Amino acid sequence: MRSPDVLAQPRVKPHHRTLPLRVGTRGSPLALAQTRAFQSQLSRFCPVLDALNVFEEHVITTSGDRILDKRLTDIGGKGLFSKEIHEALADRRIDFAVHSLKDLETELPPGIVLACTLKREDARDVLILGEGLERPDPAAPFASLPAGAIVGSASVRRQAQLLHARPDLVVRTIRGNVQTRLGRVKGGEFDASLLALAGLRRLGLAAEASVIIAPEIMVPAAGQGIVGVTVREDDVELCELLSGIEDPEARAVSSAERGLLAALDGSCRTPIGGYARLRDGALHLTGLVAREDGSFLIKSEISGNPREAEALGRALGEELRGHSPADIFRD
Repeated sequence: MRSPDVLAQPRVKPHHRTLPLRVGTRGSPLALAQTRAFQSQLSRFCPVLDALNVFEEHVITTSGDRILDKRLTDIGGKGLFSKEIHEALADRRIDFAVHSLKDLETELPPGIVLACTLKREDARDVLILGEGLERPDPAAPFASLPAGAIVGSASVRRQAQLLHARPDLVVRTIRGNVQTRLGRVKGGEFDASLLALAGLRRLGLAAEASVIIAPEIMVPAAGQGIVGVTVREDDVELCELLSGIEDPEARAVSSAERGLLAALDGSCRTPIGGYARLRDGALHLTGLVAREDGSFLIKSEISGNPREAEALGRALGEELRGHSPADIFRD
């Protein structure tokens, strides 16, 4: 399945191709691991790229990487992990941009398209427990946290769901790369933290997870576990090349989840979860809206034809919006 954006774009003659092919990425260990996995996959699909050694990595420091003492919600939201990368793409300083899809804004800048989504890694969240805390039963993942425990998280989505289940807990901001967060829990600064299993697995750190949280207990972020690649809309050559490694299931579920986000149009402070799966030929999407403090939380589901993924997401988003207090969507 190819991107609707790519299928709809005009057959513009691309600019003269020069080598190397410049790949833009953030500089965190996880971002680099994802970028190199993408390059390997593209090289396997088109071996001549590997033979010519055409890739050139461009590490770009984003606003989200520079400002680590505040939550993303306080400094501008998701776009802070892609703004500078997309500026480099628009200015033709890079040719591809590799992203964790959950960090990519719903509405892309003019002239930029999501040309490719790669096979989804496990989308579930995990709980990381500090020293001395016993691993809980997965059916009750928060049970081993003592009353008043301090949990590190920079995600309002995780915070809202955690506090809805355990309003006695204290959530404090934790930022930085995966290794930094793990170290701060091990160092005793936090009793626990929440991370994405996908990132741990890609870094070979899955054993650090104390317990994996079922999506029925904590709805993942839209796009979690999926790597997305953006290019310039007029770069027909690269759009066509990337269509060869597109994962149809990842495209379908991400289209539904991003359609949900688009319909909700929440501020960066609105806790929103979206998780789609393909099962028995149908697409099943769960959506969540909540308050940061967990005092309100609503979940709903929708199923339908995977070919109508984005429309299903928008329909579920509109349903959730209609059943949520208006103040949740204010900046």
